[in-house]
Amino acid sequence: MELEGEVGLGELRQCFRSGSTRSVSWRKAQLEAILKLITDNEDKMFKALQQDLGKHPDEAYRDEIGAVVKSANNSLSSVEKWMAPQKVRIPVLFFPAKGEVLPEPLGLALIFSSWNFPILSALDPLIGAISAGNAAVLKPSKLAPACSSFLANTIPLYLDNKAIKVIEGGADIAEKVLQQKWDKIFFTGSPRVGRIVMSAAAEHLTPVTLELGGKCPIILDSLTNLSDIQAAVKRIAQGKWGLCSGQPRIGIDYVLVEHKFASLLIDSLKRTMKKFYGDNPKSLNNLSRIVNKHHFDRLHNLLEDPNVGASIVHGGSLDEENLIIEPTILLDPPLDAEIMTEEIFGPLLPIITLNKIQDSIEFINSRPKPLTLYAFTKNEAFKKQILTETSSDTLVFNDIFGQFLCDALPFGGVGQSGIGRYHGKYSFETFSHEKPVLHRSFFPDMEMLYPPLNDSKLQFLRLAYKFDNVGILLHFLGLKKTFT
Repeated sequence: MELEGEVGLGELRQCFRSGSTRSVSWRKAQLEAILKLITDNEDKMFKALQQDLGKHPDEAYRDEIGAVVKSANNSLSSVEKWMAPQKVRIPVLFFPAKGEVLPEPLGLALIFSSWNFPILSALDPLIGAISAGNAAVLKPSKLAPACSSFLANTIPLYLDNKAIKVIEGGADIAEKVLQQKWDKIFFTGSPRVGRIVMSAAAEHLTPVTLELGGKCPIILDSLTNLSDIQAAVKRIAQGKWGLCSGQPRIGIDYVLVEHKFASLLIDSLKRTMKKFYGDNPKSLNNLSRIVNKHHFDRLHNLLEDPNVGASIVHGGSLDEENLIIEPTILLDPPLDAEIMTEEIFGPLLPIITLNKIQDSIEFINSRPKPLTLYAFTKNEAFKKQILTETSSDTLVFNDIFGQFLCDALPFGGVGQSGIGRYHGKYSFETFSHEKPVLHRSFFPDMEMLYPPLNDSKLQFLRLAYKFDNVGILLHFLGLKKTFT
């Protein structure tokens, strides 16, 4: 997409106003095109994700490519149902009448994707925008240049160029894009940039969805069954280090555990990490690398704090040339250290010990609301306590990351961690306006609603608002002696 001082959006708006994107045939054709794009270019996506983040093909397919396939297939099979008007019950005051809620596209959508899931965070929101019948511009992250280039060069070969475009670039391009008037902005990224996006959107009163971040703790109850412990440890190790080397915004930031259980947890994590990734920090298998030198140095600086460094009980090796940081476990680092106050976005896992696991609730409530709260426990009473006494954008019991890939559940943040939600039908709703439509008949006319006003009409209004039942109307018309 060319830039000539400003982003040229005329063709996109003209396409949307023509009504072509509203048809079910157009929406399905674009969703099918996304599936064909993936089928034809799977190896290119594997290569791009390897170049940008060092992702193994298994990880790339599990967390990104396969998730897009699932999302596109789900939307393809459901879009007609989602588009259909939803009938609603109309109050007696408007009798005879009928009502419906009609989903309609917002118009021209701008989508910013992130660097840690550069394929998924680009195509999944785009699937939502297309399913809802919008025209769209996709702005991939410059921090994942290979994936950005792939999307910019490939999407025009498959999707409708008059309605869907890709624009590459850095902060200067993003600033120019944000100066334009959009009908919807969807942003995935840091809270700092999210504030810039929201400020720009406010100029045109543009609705926004912000997928930002927030620290994500684990509450780990003292499990007694060996198989339960093994399952929990595998899920924690996979969720911390197997997902883009700890760089997702839903990645684990720290674990809360009782003192008596800490040594067992650490020993189990060490054995699991060796099994998953090997024990040579210079040649770790199946592990993504840090995205760039800036983030590598940021993580290195977290460990430079002497008190933090002293808490390392496993790992800590750094390979600056290859941007690899060994999976690292820290036991009770200072709670006021940056590693415990800011999102980590890396393979560093603090373990915080407590006298009793119930203290974890007070610990979490004393800090900013988590983006995702993970809890491993078989204690139903404790589950209920966590559910009712903590607040988090998402709550997951006995799993890591599953909630993010589940189309049946909405994903999104609240407050500092974001605005809005998406995935599956929730993506369709995010890019839609639910337009209420009322159809009323000319006859019979409701004389009780017109002047001159009197006590009997007031009585009718009282009953109509109280009972909201057609029987009230029939009574006042003399057609029924009692109310239903």
